[in-house]
Amino acid sequence: MADRGDASQSPPEWDRIANSKKFADLLAVKRLFIVPAFIFFLLNYMLLSILVGYAPKLMSTRVVGTLNLANLFAFWQFVVGWTIAWLYLRASAKFDLLTEDILEDVRDPSVRDGRGGE
Repeated sequence: MADRGDASQSPPEWDRIANSKKFADLLAVKRLFIVPAFIFFLLNYMLLSILVGYAPKLMSTRVVGTLNLANLFAFWQFVVGWTIAWLYLRASAKFDLLTEDILEDVRDPSVRDGRGGE
């Protein structure tokens, strides 16, 4: 069995990337999208159960034929999920540009956190 060395040691490039301002900016930009999207989705998802449990008369209100508000709200969950996925796909283009900028710094050691040559 080959000795892999100390697995807890991370490569110096990773330490430099993880401590860079550009990486912190990337995480902040991602957080600006992910946290509100997650909170909206979670509240929207929980609202169906809450309304069915506490307002069953309202949720059983028929809209068209046998289709009621609970059915529409359940369908709405799919619309919201796919919309958030689509929005994330669009936002990920910006994330990719920021990631590529970070990787360019790793490939070109003369560039350090945008300060050039430090």
